[in-house]
Amino acid sequence: MSHAPAQTLLVRGARIEGRDATDLLVRDGIIAETGSGLSHAGATVVDADGLLALPGLVDLHVHLREPGYEASETILTGSRAAAAGGFTTVFAMPNTSPVADTAGVVEQELALGEAAGYVHVQPIGAVTVGQKGERLAELGAMADSRARVRVFSDDGFCVFDPLIMRRALEYVKAFDGVIAQHAQDPRLTEGAQMNEGAVSAELGLTGWPAVAEESIIARDVLLAEHVGSRLHVCHLSTAGSVDIIRWAKKRGVNVTAEVTPHHLLLTDELVRDYDARFKVNPPLRREEDVMAVREGLADGTIDIVATDHAPHPTEAKACEWAAAANGMVGLESALRVVHHAMVETGLLDWADVARVMSANPARIGRLDGHGTRVAAGQPATFTLYDPRRSRAFGLDDLRGRSTNSPYLGRELPGEVRWTVRAGIPTVVDGAVLDAPGVLA
Repeated sequence: MSHAPAQTLLVRGARIEGRDATDLLVRDGIIAETGSGLSHAGATVVDADGLLALPGLVDLHVHLREPGYEASETILTGSRAAAAGGFTTVFAMPNTSPVADTAGVVEQELALGEAAGYVHVQPIGAVTVGQKGERLAELGAMADSRARVRVFSDDGFCVFDPLIMRRALEYVKAFDGVIAQHAQDPRLTEGAQMNEGAVSAELGLTGWPAVAEESIIARDVLLAEHVGSRLHVCHLSTAGSVDIIRWAKKRGVNVTAEVTPHHLLLTDELVRDYDARFKVNPPLRREEDVMAVREGLADGTIDIVATDHAPHPTEAKACEWAAAANGMVGLESALRVVHHAMVETGLLDWADVARVMSANPARIGRLDGHGTRVAAGQPATFTLYDPRRSRAFGLDDLRGRSTNSPYLGRELPGEVRWTVRAGIPTVVDGAVLDAPGVLA
C-alpha cells in the first residue's frame, strides 16, 4: 500500500489535554509551532473548535491474529480499528500461528504493520517456545532483531513454572526488557466459565476465583524483587490484585500494571443472559472490583489502560456459553469508555488520560518517539477528540474484521474526529481513510 507524505496541517482552536484553545502548525511530520492566530500558506486547515488534542494513543496489549488467524483479524484491519480509536501505536501479542517466538516472525509482523501504515505495530515476543511454558524462546534474538522487541509475554497462557519465570526475568535485564504476565493459575481455573461469586453460584457455572489471579501476581512481584528485573501485570481485574501491586510499589518493586476498559465498566451481572460477548479472560468481576480498579488507576497504582483487543469470528461467539471463545474487541471504544468511567466520574482529567493511554505505555514498552506530548518540536502524532458528543456505540463504529464488542447498543460519550501519525492523517472527520494520508 502506498501512503501520502506528511502533510502541512493548520489545526485551529484545539484544547491540548483539555487546556485553553491553541493552534497547531504541523509541517514535515513535526509540530512546528503552537500558539494563537497561526497561519501558513497552502496548509490544510482543520477546524478543531471544541476538540481535545491528545497524544496519539498507545496500546500495550492487542491481538492482531496475523499470521495464522486472519479470519478474526489481520494487521491491516486491526490497524484500521486502532486508528479509528485514536491509536497511533499498538503492541501485538504473540499468540499467532506460528507463535511470535523467533526473530523471523516478529520481523514479519513489523513489516506488515509498516505496509499498512495506519499505526506503528510493535511486536511482543513470546516468553517460551510455542507459549508452552517449557523452555525460553529466542528472547535475545528478538531483542536484537529489526523489531527491537522489549516486551515479552505468553499472554493467553500464564508462565506458571516459577523457575522459567525467574529465568525469563533474569534474561531480559540484559536489554532492559520486561515480562508481561498473564496472571492466571491454571489449576485454580480449570473449567472456569466466569467470575467465582454469587452470580456464578446462581447460574451454576464453574467459577474463576480472584485468588487465581492474585496468587500469581504475589509470586511474580517477589520474583521480580529478588531478580531486580521489570515485571508488567496484564489485565489486572480484582480488588486484591490492586492491593498487591500497591504493596509491591511501596516496597520498591519494579512492577507496572494495566487495566482494560471493560474491567473499568462492566460486571459479572451481564453474564446472566449468557451473551458470549461478555465472556472474557480474565472474567468480568464484581462491582466492588470495578470500583477498586478505577481507584487504582486514579491513584497511580495501575499505570495504564490497555484494551486486550481480542477479535473472534461470529461463529466463535454465536454459540452456547461454554463453547464460546474468550475475548472482546476494544480498540474503537477504549477512549470513549475511559471518558465515561474515569473522566465523567471525576477520577481522571484529560492530562491523566494522556498519561495512562499514551505516555506510560510507550515508556513501559521502551518505544522512544511514541507517546510524546502535543507540543512544538514533538512528532505530529495526536488525536482530535470531541468530548461533547454522545451516542450509542454500533456496528458502524467497528473498523476491524470482527464484531464481538460488549458495547453494541450502549450509550457512550465522545468521538474521535482526527487521528494523525507523524503528520499523516489516518482518520479525518470521523472516517478512517482508505489509505493513510490520502484525502478525498
